[in-house]
Amino acid sequence: MAEHIRVLLSEEEVDRRIQEIGEQISRDYAGKKVHLVCVLKGGSFFMCELAKRITVPVSLDFMSVSSYGSDTKSSGVVKIVKDLDESLKDKDVIVVEDIVDSGRTLSYLLEMLRDRGPASLRLCTLLDKPDRRVIDVNVDYTGFQIPDEFVVGYGLDYDQMYRNLPYIGVVEFDN
Repeated sequence: MAEHIRVLLSEEEVDRRIQEIGEQISRDYAGKKVHLVCVLKGGSFFMCELAKRITVPVSLDFMSVSSYGSDTKSSGVVKIVKDLDESLKDKDVIVVEDIVDSGRTLSYLLEMLRDRGPASLRLCTLLDKPDRRVIDVNVDYTGFQIPDEFVVGYGLDYDQMYRNLPYIGVVEFDN
């Protein structure tokens, strides 16, 4: 079975929205320094583009997590594959994600990071699928709300492919 990609959000739309989010974060953190925490791998493309558009001082860190268990449903328990390099103590932290869907993993992750003592903790996502939400997660900065479709591009993948697309596309399978 082959697949093709239908454009959902063009490169121009994505670039314009990231610029707007960068401007909003810059206003919200005027006079402060913001510490961006990227959830790998998908969030890396978005975070790099976002960081370039924030005008206040920015520091970056990365972590990789996975929900584990043999079930197809996340238990909400997070296994840290790669932890942060720096302490979050007293920092203004924004967790940067590629997509928020069920909210299970992110809810757990945010609670874990909150316990590390940041001055503030917010969530920024490029894409939000509210129709998939199982656990309520407060998203402070949202790029786009999208329908419940399987999307790729801008860091999101299908079997490790399509991350490098400069737009957001929907995977459609040919019969």
